[in-house]
Amino acid sequence: MGPKTPDITLYFLQASRSIRIAWLLEELGIEYKLHRADRESSGLAPADFKQSSGALLGRAPVLKDGHLTLQESGAITEYLCEQYDRSHRLLPTEPAQRIKVREYIHAAEGTFMVHCLPTLYNRRIDTTMAAKLAPGLEKNVVKDLDWLEAELKAGDGRYLVGDHVTAADTMVAFSVQFIFAMGLAPRNSRWAAIEGWLANVEGENAYRRTVAKTGHHL
Repeated sequence: MGPKTPDITLYFLQASRSIRIAWLLEELGIEYKLHRADRESSGLAPADFKQSSGALLGRAPVLKDGHLTLQESGAITEYLCEQYDRSHRLLPTEPAQRIKVREYIHAAEGTFMVHCLPTLYNRRIDTTMAAKLAPGLEKNVVKDLDWLEAELKAGDGRYLVGDHVTAADTMVAFSVQFIFAMGLAPRNSRWAAIEGWLANVEGENAYRRTVAKTGHHL
């Protein structure tokens, strides 16, 4: 008897980190049910979407695998790789590459998003204090992008780790796309290696299938 077919449902909220998991599932070649929702005019997820996912945080993405419910895109990514990446293509076994992919998985939130979100929120506050905070917050975003630019230039620039898409790409791409889409990086600056990497991974068949299936946009 072969391995059990996964019974996976992805709760996908538009313009969110959900794209990370949908893309990863496409890379893994796993069939999954898509429970998709658009944001309300307030920018929040619909109440029935939160209830149907069964996740107490009420955030997306949420993944159900049988009776198991998972939250947090980084945790979901590691779970899917450990459970279903039989060839170890997305989370390599070679020690240096494996730890590098894990570093990027955590940097997607712990570095990029933790700096860019305060920058975004601060811009929405029209106060003298917000104006004073802005340069320091934006400096962190620039520092993160400079780091990623240097990492890409140190490799071949097409992928973050190795010569194909890994979980590093599926996690970090959304963070960088978000920074650029929200205008959180200085408009007079360019990161050519990052732009080239994004163009490359966005051109991958699995990513294009994901966008077509989910309607993802920012």
